[in-house]
Amino acid sequence: IPLCSAEFSSASLKSDLSRAMSQDGASQFQEVIRQELELSVKKELEKILTTAPSHEFEHTKKDLDGFRKLFHRFLQEKGPSVDWGKIQRPPEDSIQPYEKIKARGLPDNISSVLNKLVVVKLNGGLGTSMGCKGPKSLIGVRNENTFLDLTVQQIEHLNKTYNTDVPLVLMNSFNTDEDTKKILQKYNHCRVKIYTFNQSRYPRINKESLLPVAKDVSYSGENTEAWYPPGHGDIYASFYNSGLLDTLIGEGKEYIFVSNIDNLGATVDLYILNHLMNPPNGKPCEFVMEVTNKTRADVKGGTLTQYEGKLRLVEIAQVPKAHVDEFKSVSKFKIFNTNNLWISLAAVKRLQEQNAIDMEIIVNPKTLDGGLNVIQLETAVGAAIKSFENSLGINVPRSRFLPVKTTSDLLLVMSNLYSLNAGSLTMSEKREFPTVPLVKLGSSFTKVQDYLRRFESIPDMLELDHLTVSGDVTFGKNVSLKGTVIIIANHGDRIDIPPGAVLENKIVSGNLRILDH
Repeated sequence: IPLCSAEFSSASLKSDLSRAMSQDGASQFQEVIRQELELSVKKELEKILTTAPSHEFEHTKKDLDGFRKLFHRFLQEKGPSVDWGKIQRPPEDSIQPYEKIKARGLPDNISSVLNKLVVVKLNGGLGTSMGCKGPKSLIGVRNENTFLDLTVQQIEHLNKTYNTDVPLVLMNSFNTDEDTKKILQKYNHCRVKIYTFNQSRYPRINKESLLPVAKDVSYSGENTEAWYPPGHGDIYASFYNSGLLDTLIGEGKEYIFVSNIDNLGATVDLYILNHLMNPPNGKPCEFVMEVTNKTRADVKGGTLTQYEGKLRLVEIAQVPKAHVDEFKSVSKFKIFNTNNLWISLAAVKRLQEQNAIDMEIIVNPKTLDGGLNVIQLETAVGAAIKSFENSLGINVPRSRFLPVKTTSDLLLVMSNLYSLNAGSLTMSEKREFPTVPLVKLGSSFTKVQDYLRRFESIPDMLELDHLTVSGDVTFGKNVSLKGTVIIIANHGDRIDIPPGAVLENKIVSGNLRILDH
């Protein structure tokens, strides 16, 4: 942390510093600077709070208080937050194979078990990385259905099948709240109760001075970039502060199933739910993290470890540089976190009231449009696993992790590799082996509208292993891709794959134009 970069001019501080320097040197010097910096930030936050309109005052105050606590912790922490020497492989029984959970079967009263569940989707993200405006959850992913449509269809199917009342809760951010609420009206006649609450809104801080960039509470105009939602670890505090947590506990709900709204594999699993509600050893489990086996594509994913006697999620950002390669190795850390989590509502309430949820701080550097370097302090929802009692990892099939982060992922889920049933995507039975092909579409395909323009129809990919496309490439109707296909149009060239073409284990390069006669 560049503690010495903040500017302080007061004479009293200088005398404090000279005294500290003469006594105990650097550590006291840093402590004085730290205290002064906290005071400066506190003053800035108080100034910002005075600009809040009366109807937003309480809410803004909660947000800024939360930020101050996070900032205080940020100043206290030194270096990577894990001691690599203490990291151990988790004990065998702390990560259960899904097959073992499934083998217990389902009880006759599965409906009453389901009635204690709430589905929570993390809906704070925008579609900007895929070239879309507005909430990512409103991007069309399959047969005109958006991520949100598929989620509602899944839960409605559950409620109709088992005659239950499983509600959907969306955690929005200030970036997605308004657009999401407008669209929710279309689900008024669905058999799903939908609730929303908002993530906190925290101020970004200048990388040099460590002071907030914002001068007032507005987040329009030049202040648009001054605020950010502080990562999904914020779910515990904002869910609690919204009052919704207490409401749902009052309705007899016991567990939340939390996942990213762009993970199309994260559907309600009755076997995991039953394991939670009827634990085999009688000890209630407060937190389940679904993990799955790493492939070469997942080397950066957070992994579950044993640390000081507790299960702990370790993310790549926390790993000392010297050990990053070891962290990425598929042989030592075989699994990663899917961010599908099952958490006890009563435990969230208890820990939140005791201020006992401990999550490492993720420092995320950003550069604003005007070139200003800022940092935003974030936390991750899964990092809280070490604060809960009797936590468990469940090693689930890869099919429960189907995130759509890029148009390459979108191509997979739009293709005939998957069939859609009641909002759930499942791998087509016609595919002979259950692995997902590796697809890499180049920068010409990054934005959804460019990607859609380049495919007249989605190719048949049932027998595809690997697809790489680079440069100005288009696909005609009814193209079939098999084995390994690499298509590279060099700068200035263009390749049109003709309608009906079958490419099997082919490399296509150079120039191929097909013009209407």
